[in-house]
Amino acid sequence: MSDVRAGFVSNGASGPKRGRCDLSLGAVPRPPRVQVAGGTYHVTSRGNRRQSIYHDDDDRRWFLAQRDRIVARCGWRLHSYCLMNNHFHLLIETPRPNLSAGMQRLKCEYAAYFNARHLLEGHLFKQRFDSRLIESEDHLDEVLRYIALNPVRAGLCEHPSEWPWSSFYGATRLVYDR
Repeated sequence: MSDVRAGFVSNGASGPKRGRCDLSLGAVPRPPRVQVAGGTYHVTSRGNRRQSIYHDDDDRRWFLAQRDRIVARCGWRLHSYCLMNNHFHLLIETPRPNLSAGMQRLKCEYAAYFNARHLLEGHLFKQRFDSRLIESEDHLDEVLRYIALNPVRAGLCEHPSEWPWSSFYGATRLVYDR
């Protein structure tokens, strides 16, 4: 059998030891994240194994307060948001290319809060966050519609203005087709 097996290398008689992975096994680095000064992004992040990332309204309020602190600290403009049970959506504009730093801080601090409050350990979020750069006015309209209608399509409310964990809550003039 080969000395290189799934990340182990043999050092002879003492048996396998953890070593560097053999790149021929198909290890591929992640592509770098696109970060543009002045970019507007649709950002999402889902709970690990699609688990709930908010157990109650206190969790949601803490997340929103922390989000607001990070938006201010990073100098972002928040255009839209929606908190679902097992994921969230943000539509943010970044005057500086600091999306990754701010999102890492938001997710890390919220996960630490959540785990401490609920006496849990381990990952709260699945992988890293997903972000899509908005490239046109049509794309912006499509993303705004998608974020607004997310709780409607999930059966959580009849109209986006009824979902309390969204920037569309209480809107009196909102016209989107289902």
